[in-house]
Amino acid sequence: MTVDMRPEELGVHDLGEVDEPTFTRLAERHRRELHVHCYRMLGSFEDAEDAVQETFLRAWRRRETFEGRSTFRAWLYRIATNACLDLLDRRRPKPATGGEVLWLQPYPDRLLDELTTADADEPEAVAVARETIELAYLVAVQHLAPRPRAVLVLRDVLGWPAKDVADLLGDSVNSVNSALQRARAGMREHLPAERQDWTGDESDPTTLDVVRRFTEASVAKDVDAIAAMMRDDVRCSMPPTPGLQVGRDAVVANWLDDGYPELGELRTVATSVNRQPAIAFYLWRDDERAYLPLTVDVLRIVDGAIDEITTFHDDQFPLLGLPERLVADGAER
Repeated sequence: MTVDMRPEELGVHDLGEVDEPTFTRLAERHRRELHVHCYRMLGSFEDAEDAVQETFLRAWRRRETFEGRSTFRAWLYRIATNACLDLLDRRRPKPATGGEVLWLQPYPDRLLDELTTADADEPEAVAVARETIELAYLVAVQHLAPRPRAVLVLRDVLGWPAKDVADLLGDSVNSVNSALQRARAGMREHLPAERQDWTGDESDPTTLDVVRRFTEASVAKDVDAIAAMMRDDVRCSMPPTPGLQVGRDAVVANWLDDGYPELGELRTVATSVNRQPAIAFYLWRDDERAYLPLTVDVLRIVDGAIDEITTFHDDQFPLLGLPERLVADGAER
């Protein structure tokens, strides 16, 4: 049997007879898309890793239950969805009082690009090109109860028929349709009103100009210039640190309280996560004679203005493939 052979080509009864290395190779072909699916469900890159590992373990142990009524890919999605629901039942709190999702983590675009190189007709490749991977969408999803959340992701993102979702959840089609309507209503409460205008195009000239000006003003610690780029109702959060600032005045006041203008010398590295522009900030440290990781700001830009800033701590730098330090001449180390 070859590495690229699909279970469907092996015959319905052969999957239970394959050895573990062969089964692993078959499953690994779907790791990235399953990881993105779990990430949508859980909002956490690390929890998605755990869910995928649990999915592969369950799939191996239950391989004889694959009867060929669906594709191997769909079978894995069923197992992954249930693994996410089990994880949510065990250890997921509700979003904080202010609405922020403290367990939110970024997803590097370089990993999402692994999916867009696949067949453009594949449902997951299409889904990643939509707004359903942006942070605002992820945050809104986290406000849904687990089962409606699963229904929404399977129906609206992956395009599964209601009957298939009902079979997965052990529900009726009517129950699934009702859950979908509730989930969509819940999403409307938490999604930005301008979501229909999102382009997801990080190369848009207006977006690039805002990112450039924001980066320059941030390095200069020019709070007034940064404030001028913000919408009146801008939102700012820093998971896992509690606290959500809403409105330009509240965001600026928080920065001033934190002593941002007195922060030391900064350098930046441009990156992108969740199909959004992001800027990694490095702070000069005399004792290290280098600029060390500080934070990553992920921007949501609407009509040439900053609508949302999500800031992640320096522990996310390795995940995003960012250099661990910058030396005085600007070189990466």
